[in-house]
Amino acid sequence: MNELRKDYLIDRWVIIADERAKRPHDFKTEDVQDNKDKCFFCPGKEHMTPPEISRIEEDSKWILRVIPNKFPAVSPCGVPEIKTDNTFYTYANAYGRHEIVIETNEHGKELEDLSKEHIKKILETFILRISELMKDPEIDYVSVFKNKGKGAGASIAHCHSQIIAYNSVPATIKYELEASYKYYVLNKKCAFCDIISREKNSDRRVFETRHTVAFTPYASRFPFEIWLFPKRHISGIGELDGDELLEFADSLKRILSKLKDIGNTPYNILFHSTTDYFGNYHFHVEILPRLTTWAGFELETGTIINPVSPEDAAKFYRGEL
Repeated sequence: MNELRKDYLIDRWVIIADERAKRPHDFKTEDVQDNKDKCFFCPGKEHMTPPEISRIEEDSKWILRVIPNKFPAVSPCGVPEIKTDNTFYTYANAYGRHEIVIETNEHGKELEDLSKEHIKKILETFILRISELMKDPEIDYVSVFKNKGKGAGASIAHCHSQIIAYNSVPATIKYELEASYKYYVLNKKCAFCDIISREKNSDRRVFETRHTVAFTPYASRFPFEIWLFPKRHISGIGELDGDELLEFADSLKRILSKLKDIGNTPYNILFHSTTDYFGNYHFHVEILPRLTTWAGFELETGTIINPVSPEDAAKFYRGEL
């Protein structure tokens, strides 16, 4: 059974998922599986996946499916309560659910190739799954993310994203919540709203629509890193209304379509969406192109070396480079 473990001293957690790779040869580097005939995410291969959780159909054919991950990082069994033994050993069973959202039935199409209406359906699926998974009182956070390409951690080429609901609030979210709460106490307003108001007029501005703002963050960790925010103050993706959700889908498509100018860029998409613990969180999406590798300095110090300034990255997205 997989286990959730905390670092000896700092708020850094790992999931020991020894059921996913048990022998050294399991770590052999391989290309992303891109054989349509063998792809078990394609239509006609439904029997090769775990029984589906839900689907969306058009013209009697599915266009999107949600399935359990065949090799989950977490599972709904064991003891979810976090305990500490002998001062330094803090742990729990890695309790939760790990799901795959197969975003299209068309092998070879990427998220940016889909219509904004289709992307909206994907976002609506995230909303439904988050709502359902959070009904479990043992679930503390639902992580929604997408890995595209081998360099971003994907092992299957067919367009998909993942959802991991588990028994801990990740440190990154905790830090954002705590920092934004402190800002709110001092300034009586949302830190993210203030960031948006400044960045939408800065050299890092990419675009602004009626409902969204996109900019390259001031301390970007990755070349061409870009953040997408709804302009309205909301804490979770589920609070977007229909018009906002469609425009958010269109904005996401616009960003990813521009990234194709670089080539077949691997990237991660992270959905920072939460129940508003402090009354001041602001939902957003971070798109992280994976064009560089973190090495010893980054891993030892936590200080990232980024060879592309966010100001130049914004020029790229604006079509000025």
